[in-house]
Amino acid sequence: MKNTVEIRWHGRGGQGAKTAALLLADVAFKTGCCVQGFPEYGPERMGAPITAFNRISEEKIRVHSNIYDPDYVVVVDETLLHSVHVTDGLKEDGAIIVNTAKSAKEIRPLLRGYKGRVLTVDARHISEKMLGRNFPNTPMLAATAAATGIMSREKFLREMEASFAHKFAKKPEVIRGNMAALEMAYDKAEIDMMRTTGNSSGKKAGKSSKEMKRSA
Repeated sequence: MKNTVEIRWHGRGGQGAKTAALLLADVAFKTGCCVQGFPEYGPERMGAPITAFNRISEEKIRVHSNIYDPDYVVVVDETLLHSVHVTDGLKEDGAIIVNTAKSAKEIRPLLRGYKGRVLTVDARHISEKMLGRNFPNTPMLAATAAATGIMSREKFLREMEASFAHKFAKKPEVIRGNMAALEMAYDKAEIDMMRTTGNSSGKKAGKSSKEMKRSA
């Protein structure tokens, strides 16, 4: 399938990985993309490992299977690196995005020989600083949008603000906190992508909606 970005999310029940995948699909749809966002259901209990998926394309999506060879993997809970083969099938010209306070260099030995880009985002720190609680899915959603480049920063933030305004209409402080968390995580991931690709021109390293030309 051409013009498609495939993303696999790994998290634990209660961390919001499924919600983040659905939100990313919703935002991408509003920018004109064809999208899929769906979970793989396993044990439905708090803390159990869960998997979710996104396909985002400029063309109609005709595949409805799970994603086995993703362009990007998002790990919402770093403890899963010890028990789940999160890099299985991950393309080496893509990237893995891990929620951790550790550096990419410290994380890489846990990635079972994966040679591609490794991005780390301290989603807990960002969430607690901006929201007062640990909601890792919000920063990880922003980091994923930045790393994949499926839409511009401006479009992503605009659509997310509209979504938060609808959901938290009577809680403006929650909207402000979520937006601050998104901006901080997006900018951190964008800088890391530029660094890992050796891009010094300031141009986004991820793929824009017009650049999704890789077969998936």
